[in-house]
Amino acid sequence: MDVSEALDVAARVAARLGAIPGVAAVVLGGSRARGAGHPDSDLDLGIYYEPERPPDLPALRALARELCAGGAEGAVAPLARELLAADPGDVVTPPGAWGPWINGGAWLEIEGHRVDWLYRDLARVRRVIEECRAGQVTCDYQPGHPHGFFSSIYLAEVHDCRPLFDPAGVLAPLKALVTPYPPALRRALLDRFLWEAGFAIDTAKKAAGRGDVVYVSGCLFRAAACLVQALFALNERYVSNEKGALHRTRALPRCPEGFADRVEALLSAPGQGAEALLGSLGRMEALAREARDLCRRDAPR
Repeated sequence: MDVSEALDVAARVAARLGAIPGVAAVVLGGSRARGAGHPDSDLDLGIYYEPERPPDLPALRALARELCAGGAEGAVAPLARELLAADPGDVVTPPGAWGPWINGGAWLEIEGHRVDWLYRDLARVRRVIEECRAGQVTCDYQPGHPHGFFSSIYLAEVHDCRPLFDPAGVLAPLKALVTPYPPALRRALLDRFLWEAGFAIDTAKKAAGRGDVVYVSGCLFRAAACLVQALFALNERYVSNEKGALHRTRALPRCPEGFADRVEALLSAPGQGAEALLGSLGRMEALAREARDLCRRDAPR
């Protein structure tokens, strides 16, 4: 799907969603909103609502059935495809069904394209923005986020999104709160993730000596994900998802030389046996040291 076609589908679906009672705003999110989407990238539509007036669920399900009628299977995930074959309305969840953060929505296929509806509780978004602006960041286990769902992702979503339906202007004041990048958030992420990267490396060393490939590989990923978070914070950029984040470090003005290539080489072949695994940890440790030195030198006092 080219850019113009993607935006046309998103705009038309957003207009239909906006007519449903309880929908306060609809935005285009994800890589498409950042202008970094690929032809096969999903269309992520954020559906913002006030918790005291959630979207009309029967109306959402009826719209899903209408929009998905006659759609091809395309790139829909197997579970979603199975549900869609039964009834597209069945995959539209009530708010809260997917947990507190990614708190519901639907995986749909519209006009042959994968379109995800993702609910966002405006009261929670406002509260989280204020917490993150004060340097308070939380992390929760979340399927699809191997490093965890960090509350600061809400700020990234607000910053990156393109409003498609927002008659009351609920997004503008939120966007004003996340731009420029909050200094307290920057400091909190640097402190947390530079420490955690080193911790992940240190705790893996005994396991590496025993040849525990799975544990060491997990720690290497954890260290890499932490360094990505720290480098984005150093450069005052938001991380919305682990997917594609390492590639995006190539555009950061302040970053260890060859960072993305070195991380990819490490994670693609951590090795087997104690010697190889300890060698991989040593290379990750060197990357962490370079990142710490860069942050100490360039971060404001």
